[in-house]
Parts: sequence; structure tokens; C-alpha cells
Amino acid sequence: MIIKDYIFYGDEMIMKIKEDFVNKMRFLLKDDFEKFMMEYEKEPYRGLRVNTLKISVDEFLRISPFRLISVPWCDTGFYYDQNDKPGKHYYHDAGLFYIQEPSAMAVVEALNPVPGDIVLDLSAAPGGKSTHIASKLNGEGLLVSNEINSKRVKVLAENIERIGIRNAVILNESPEKLEKTFKDYFDKILVDAPCSGEGMFRKDETARDEWSLENVLSCAYRQKKILDSASCMLKPGGIMVYSTCTFSPEENEGVIDHFLKNHSDFELIEIYKHEGFDNGHSEWVNGCSDLRKCVRLWPHLLKGEGHFIAKLRKNGIYDKSSNSKVKFKQRKGFVDKLFYDFIDNYLNIDVEKLNLQKIGDHVYHIPEETMDLSGIKVYRCGFDLGQLKKGRFEPSHWLAMALKKDETKRIYNLRANEIESYIHGETLNIDIDDGWILLLIDGYSIGWGRAVKGVLKNYYPKGLRK
Repeated sequence: MIIKDYIFYGDEMIMKIKEDFVNKMRFLLKDDFEKFMMEYEKEPYRGLRVNTLKISVDEFLRISPFRLISVPWCDTGFYYDQNDKPGKHYYHDAGLFYIQEPSAMAVVEALNPVPGDIVLDLSAAPGGKSTHIASKLNGEGLLVSNEINSKRVKVLAENIERIGIRNAVILNESPEKLEKTFKDYFDKILVDAPCSGEGMFRKDETARDEWSLENVLSCAYRQKKILDSASCMLKPGGIMVYSTCTFSPEENEGVIDHFLKNHSDFELIEIYKHEGFDNGHSEWVNGCSDLRKCVRLWPHLLKGEGHFIAKLRKNGIYDKSSNSKVKFKQRKGFVDKLFYDFIDNYLNIDVEKLNLQKIGDHVYHIPEETMDLSGIKVYRCGFDLGQLKKGRFEPSHWLAMALKKDETKRIYNLRANEIESYIHGETLNIDIDDGWILLLIDGYSIGWGRAVKGVLKNYYPKGLRK
């Protein structure tokens, strides 16, 4: 029974959920309502996704200490046991996987980016879907990850760095500002829209507390504007996926129906429905019948939380001959000899394949397809290789996380008793020649050390130390 804003089963209070939400779901789900509500008595399912930029799925399963079960809709996704704590394992620090709610993995699978695509993740923090996109691009093409919130963009950058992505640009800008720069530019766009978060109620107390009918309508208004901006940035023939982690028809079918009525050059594309996937419900918004092509993920129908996904195609053919886009402006700043000396001494990579650019005292690799970003708030204009300091080049943690062991000339595989000390930021006593060393955990990069007279100085970032 319902008492004010609380749900009780028998004499036990399970969870605080607002009465307006409960009544709304009873109206929508009808006979499925009780089955849906019973999910709030259960623990949420937990998932991780293997980072195939660093390790194959087969190899990860071979070395993984976790109890894993495949997520049916994502070849690289796995459920893990709630008693496992993968986020505390050093394989997480090494970027071998990304912890992600299982239902969320279906979004990028629907987008299906392929190597060479130019892709925008418009609301990207904390980075789960951006890192998933990057794994599918496999280092080819361009990923533009944007986050309007200046605090959340830092977390986004940390995750892109940890996963070792080399072909990403990170922006901190509004969709309205971006559409002026990126008109008809992207092959694929993901709009994982800010929403009321109903699908995360089992996991997120804040989402439950802040929910209201008014907030649902406010989110829907904002989502329509975001989708309008995104549509301008998609090439003719391109694919755009809209997703939320909420159940409200106003934010899902309602937004898509409104969009289609105002954008005759777009059409809905059918999404493959795995077992347990529900279709969109046009009857909930008195919308077009094509809304059935959308996908809904419900916690009472599958092992995951709530999600909504719509896949849209922009009609027309992209005319490359009309492309007058201005690429990233090459500055004439000299990339210091210290950088090239570092490459010669420590790395096995072809510098000729890098689009090098010195910006301030940092050296970047700018992905080839990057446009002129003048007037845009840029958090990272590409792959940050490191910083020129007094008389030397200091490699970045991002460079360390992107390197494989065969791309470096000097490596040291940390012993079991040294790993914790390194991640804590401690120096190590190692008998090794002076200079920079890429440190590994079970053969996978974790960060830099610099040997000086038998002492390995620790360059693991202070903000990541435990």
C-alpha cells in the first residue's frame, strides 16, 4: 500500500518513492505494475564492459578474478557478482574495463559506430558511452566527447585517459554553440539526454528525491532543444541515437514524436529487440505508429535498469564536394627537440603518423578529422602526449595509459607487493638504469616511473592515488 511518499510491502519499508511516480507507473503498466514494483525489493544488476582497446575479451576472461556472466545485448559486456568489487581492483586502474550499468550498454550497440566514423557524444559525462564508442572505432576516425557541465567534464576526461583513447577531442560547450561549428559534420551522433532518471531509482537516491512531475516536463522541454541542435550537426545519411534512463513517455516517445513532426528529413530505424526488450508505446503520447520501432528496457523484463532508445536516420546523400569545413588550425609553434629525444629514447612508435601540435607547453596529437575549434570551449583538443618543462619533456599519464608494452623500449612489470605501493604514490627501490620507465601490471600499462640512482620516482597522478 502507499502512504504519502513511501511504499510498504507488509510492515517493511522498502524504499522512498514519491506517490505521483507510483500512480503514474500504475496507469502506464496496468497488469505489469505489481511485477515492476517488486523490482524495488531487489538489488540492481551490476555490469562491466571489457576495454578492447587494451585487451581482448578472451584474454580478459582468462585473467579475470571475477565471476562473470555475459550481457546478451553486448559482446563485451558482463554481469558481475555483487560480492565482487571490480572498481577496487588494479585492473580497473589499468583501464582493462569500464564499470557500466548493463542496460546502458544497449545504447552504443544501437548506434553501431565503425572504424573511420566521425562521432559526437553530445552529453558524454561520466564517459561510459564515449568509451564504448571509442572501443568500436578502434583508433580510427574521430570521437568528439562533449559535456556542458564544467565539473563533470573533468571526470569524463579522466575516464577517456584511463581507457587509453587516442582519437578523442573533449569539449565543454552547449549544444546550441556546437551546432554553429559542426553543421552537417558527424556520421553518427549520440544524444544520451539529461533526464529525470526514473530508470536509476534502484541505484540513485538523489534521482528519487529530486523527481517530480514538473521536473519531467522540464526535462522534456530541454531534450527537445538538445535534439534540435544535434540534428543540425548530422550529415545527410547519418545516424543519430536518442536515449534516456527514464520511463516517462513525455521524455521518450513524446520527444521523438515531436521531433519527427518538426523534422521531415528524419525517419525512425528499427532497433533489433533482444529477449526482454519492449517496443516504444505510441499510444502513451498519441503519436505516430513508427514509435514502436523504439526500444524500452524495463527492470522487470530483463537483467538491468530502465532505458529508452530511438534510432534516427537523416535522409539525403552527403555531398563531399560541398564540404568547406575548416580543419584544426595548425599553429607554427615548434615542437621542441626534447620531445623527439624522448620518443627516440623510450618509445617504438612512428612519429610521422602523429599530427603533432604544441599548444602552450603541452604536445598534442590532433586527430586528423578535427575541425577548427575557434570560439569553442575545449577541454582537451586531442591526445595529450605530455608537457615540456625546464630542460626536459615529461610524458603524460594519458600517454602511459594508451601505450602497449611493445610500443615502449623500457618497461617494468610491477610485482604483486609493489602494485599497491605504486598506486599509493610511493617511490620504489629498483635496480634499473636511470630514465623513464613504463610500469605494467600483468603486462598492461598503469603509469610512468622515472629511475634515478636506483630509486623509482612515482609519476602516478596524485588525484588518482589511493
